[in-house]
Amino acid sequence: MKTFDLSVYLVLDPDLCRAIGMVETARLAVEGGVTIVQLRDKQASTVQMIETGRALKAVLAGTGVPLIVNDDVEAALAIGADGIHVGQSDLAAAVTRERVGRGMILGLSVETEELARRVDPSVVDYVGIGPVFATVTKPDHKQPIGFDGLARIAAVAPVPAVAIGGVKAEHAAPSLAAGAKGIAVVSAICGQPDPRAAARRIADEIAKART
Repeated sequence: MKTFDLSVYLVLDPDLCRAIGMVETARLAVEGGVTIVQLRDKQASTVQMIETGRALKAVLAGTGVPLIVNDDVEAALAIGADGIHVGQSDLAAAVTRERVGRGMILGLSVETEELARRVDPSVVDYVGIGPVFATVTKPDHKQPIGFDGLARIAAVAPVPAVAIGGVKAEHAAPSLAAGAKGIAVVSAICGQPDPRAAARRIADEIAKART
């Protein structure tokens, strides 16, 4: 049985994390309450992804926090990652599932209601819905959808959803109100002077929104 908590979903960015590195950022952020860590590095080779991923896996050992790899199936398998996340322009979700097997968590990015409706819950475990806002960490992103768009897409998605795209701690409550199970953040933790405190602030806002 795959269990995972989308509440505070950290997407690592190598540029933003440069000051202390992705591995140390993840370690501190998990101490602060991050519930999932995704390794995303579009410039890295598979070999580099595997090296970073193994270091991340080591610091996450014993925390119960899953490591998700963005897009790179070979790296995910070599790392022994807990999951993989693919976008609409990456390897198709069904093909990805065949490659990684039944045990791995599989996430899929969806930007429209039509794409969300097409999600097969026997293949995909969760969806990332966005971008909620414009974000500099993904300059080629689609048109921002706002909380109204998030609510419309989450309502038709057959699997749990996490909100992504420019979201910060103060967006936790409206994201949950729109139907998301959590928020995926990049710059709200990566590059912050204290990733542990930044993660704790988000975790606190999520907890508050649920009471």
